[in-house]
Amino acid sequence: MTQGAGQGPEVERTAVLRDFRVPAYVNETGPYGHSTHPGDVVPADEEAYPEGYTPTEQDLPVISHGDELQAAAAPAAGAVDGPGPLFVVGDVHGYLDELMSALQEKGLVDAAGNWCAGTARLWFLGDFTDRGPDGIGVIDLVMRLSAEAAAAGGYCKALMGNHELLLLGAKRFGDTPVNSGAGTATFQAAWLLNGGQKTDMDRLQDHHLQWMARLDAVEEVDGHLLVHSDTTAYLDYGDSIEAVNDTVRETLTRNDADEVWDLFRKLTKRFSFRDEGGADHVRSLLDTYGGTRIVHGHSPIPYLLGEVGSEDDEDESGPVVEGPHVYADGLAIAMDGGVTMAGKLLVQQLPLDI
Repeated sequence: MTQGAGQGPEVERTAVLRDFRVPAYVNETGPYGHSTHPGDVVPADEEAYPEGYTPTEQDLPVISHGDELQAAAAPAAGAVDGPGPLFVVGDVHGYLDELMSALQEKGLVDAAGNWCAGTARLWFLGDFTDRGPDGIGVIDLVMRLSAEAAAAGGYCKALMGNHELLLLGAKRFGDTPVNSGAGTATFQAAWLLNGGQKTDMDRLQDHHLQWMARLDAVEEVDGHLLVHSDTTAYLDYGDSIEAVNDTVRETLTRNDADEVWDLFRKLTKRFSFRDEGGADHVRSLLDTYGGTRIVHGHSPIPYLLGEVGSEDDEDESGPVVEGPHVYADGLAIAMDGGVTMAGKLLVQQLPLDI
């Protein structure tokens, strides 16, 4: 099902998320020196979670091959002061091999898939699953790199995308009817219509669900306002970054299908920055949350450029995407290269010159 310019159906039947803890992991040797696929990780001890974890904390444990998670190591003596270079990653949608290649090309991981970028900072802009072959492998990889980067003095963090909300809702609420605003809908149906993969659902575990449900929706880093969706709907959830992130997490914790659907629906909206008045819409977000530029995923660059109409277009050559798209008077940077339509999975160092 293709999403239109405003919104479209694009989301777990589980207990309310409390006392969240992070699993220890054991990796078995595989093609990348980790497991049967890079990023595949298996929980070793469900009681080994540190208290108070959130996916954006830097003090994550480090994974040693075959060992349980250890406390994060302090940066080595003589390390360079100040933060390392900043990178962002656009929508991945289960394309794990393409992600590994793009991260390796930028020097963020080595040939074995290990973090090798020291104090570099890496942000994923959401949409890890659906449409591609290995969304759970992508989530496992991001979780593992978070630990490895923190141990090296850098970090790897992630934002909430609308497809995280979609997968959460499909698992949590299934076929429970929700008020879609256009009749009755269900998360399960919407998930399938928007590229939900049975293999992802079969491999989905509690620690994946807990991790997704605690992702931030908005962050500001070095003057870059990072969001998933190119919409002003974030303004409906608070007048500060902290307020928005708290509201999103509280909405998921309340476990109300209609509330989660409304959140999903709003964060599925797109193109607010592309059309007439787009630069003013960007400024409204920057004025509220800070930053001098907004960086987002969600809307594939070929959409923004008018090169294709939908992700269902069957042009075998695929759209030509060389890099991020800067638009809205230079205030917005689009990072979804359209990997789902044979485009490019983008990893970009910021700042990006116009």
